[in-house]
Amino acid sequence: MKHMLKHLFFIILFCSIFFSQAASAGQKNRQRTIRIGLTPALLHNRQSYNVKWQKYLQRKLNQPVEFIQRDSYSEMMNLIRQDKIDFAWVCSYPFLLLKKKVKLLAVPQYKGRSVYQSYIIVPASDTTTKSIADLKGKIFAYADPYSNSGYLSPRYSIRKLGKNPDTFFKKTFFTWSHRKVIQAVAVDLAQGGAVDSYIWESLNRFDPKLTQRTRIVSRSEEYGFPPMVARQSILEPEFKAMQNTLLDMSSNPEGKTLLKQLNIEGFKKGNRHIYDSVEKMIESEAQ
Repeated sequence: MKHMLKHLFFIILFCSIFFSQAASAGQKNRQRTIRIGLTPALLHNRQSYNVKWQKYLQRKLNQPVEFIQRDSYSEMMNLIRQDKIDFAWVCSYPFLLLKKKVKLLAVPQYKGRSVYQSYIIVPASDTTTKSIADLKGKIFAYADPYSNSGYLSPRYSIRKLGKNPDTFFKKTFFTWSHRKVIQAVAVDLAQGGAVDSYIWESLNRFDPKLTQRTRIVSRSEEYGFPPMVARQSILEPEFKAMQNTLLDMSSNPEGKTLLKQLNIEGFKKGNRHIYDSVEKMIESEAQ
């Protein structure tokens, strides 16, 4: 009898320790901070909005959330390579370059679709330029060397003209954000620039005095919209929790308000094939 009681005691003690550790691990996992990377291509200079979205995600995920902002895609790509962030909103160009390090989480819906374009813009005072071909020998502003719409696409257009994009312009420079490309063109610091159509259209809605000082001279083909991605090693429950939270925003009153401030209608599960045309341009750039 004593032997049985002793045996039972150790069983109870073992179960108590096991479940205590499991509960502790579960609590620790719930309290792990979710790290989300953002670049200037999307939410530049909108810190108050970031705070609202952060609080929304924290309530929905029941975990702390931290937004990590960087000024260039290369900085964000390095964080992804080092597994220092869990999710990121990136351009289609970095997404494809990092395809072995990330997986597609969700794609924004913009004007009912998951596409955007590269706009070539000039100062509003320029009434003669009709396309990028007319900007040969001029000063041109790029957004970021890893931006599709702000770098890769216009360079591809120049190659299609049979010209070398490295020598086509008199001078080029990077502004490190699409907003700043628009600002540079608006004040004649550059005679032309390439920007994300979503950014230009959003600023045309929120800050029309700025965009009215520029003129769109050409629009590229449509590309897959910049996606939300997850690091490849993210645990499946965390992946699904974030994905469902983003997909459900359009059916939640507070989520709808946040989406409206982003100038998008919602998120949906994406298909990698919508980025095939960007991959083609990456291959051309590497040649």
